[in-house]
Amino acid sequence: MNQAPLPRHESPKRAKILATANQKGGVGKTTTAINLATALAACEKRVLIIDIDPQGNASTGLGLHRPIRSLTSYEVLSGEAPLGDAVRPTAVPGMFIVPASQDLSGVEIELVHATRREYRLRDAVAAVVQDYDFILIDCPPSLNLLTLNALVAADAVLVPLQCEFYALEGLSQLVKTIERVKRAFNPSLEIQGVVLTMFDKRSNLCDLVAADVRGYFGSKVYDTVIPRNVRVSEAPSHGKPVLLYDIRCAGSQAYIHLASEVLRREQAGVARGAIGR
Repeated sequence: MNQAPLPRHESPKRAKILATANQKGGVGKTTTAINLATALAACEKRVLIIDIDPQGNASTGLGLHRPIRSLTSYEVLSGEAPLGDAVRPTAVPGMFIVPASQDLSGVEIELVHATRREYRLRDAVAAVVQDYDFILIDCPPSLNLLTLNALVAADAVLVPLQCEFYALEGLSQLVKTIERVKRAFNPSLEIQGVVLTMFDKRSNLCDLVAADVRGYFGSKVYDTVIPRNVRVSEAPSHGKPVLLYDIRCAGSQAYIHLASEVLRREQAGVARGAIGR
């Protein structure tokens, strides 16, 4: 779908690009991408999700089933189509998505000898970066070329972290990867924040993991904690973000609070940048 460009102002905005990443699966990564984007759109922000996970869960969770996905992030990364042509509207006003396809599984092999293969997504996003307030890239649960493209394109990484025993071990590996990407490809890359997900207040282990994560990352960990919530789990099967499926449930309210935190941090960062100038 071609999108008409937004009117340009004297000082064109530039989207904040966030990669939602964690090499461990089942941590609420896609759920966080979808519902954070929905909550940001509800705050009158223009938001684009780029799904680069071959499983395509973000696309399915927003009602874009595989048969109706024509242009996808595969065509964008392979150079067959500009990113703007792959953008699709969602049921959420102000929120758009570039869907994924299973063809992404072969990208790493197809691009093995390609020039600037790590910069494919960054180069593609450059054409639309002024059309949105936020761009969220939903990464696969592995540290492969797709995730590398996301980290090279992103300003920062948002890390969903399940409150379980092995959480910190997996997170330390991701931090090392981010440091390598900073040195080699993207010097400005940083961790935007860590989101504690699937929190069960009845579990002492969840409290211990949360305390460990906050002790290690300090203020990088968001105050908002995403609880275990059956409505959050049900929503994707209906092709809806949980905020559309059940706005009153605990999971929806948590993502609304998380969006407020993300916006506050972004505003504080902009203010610090203005003072620095």
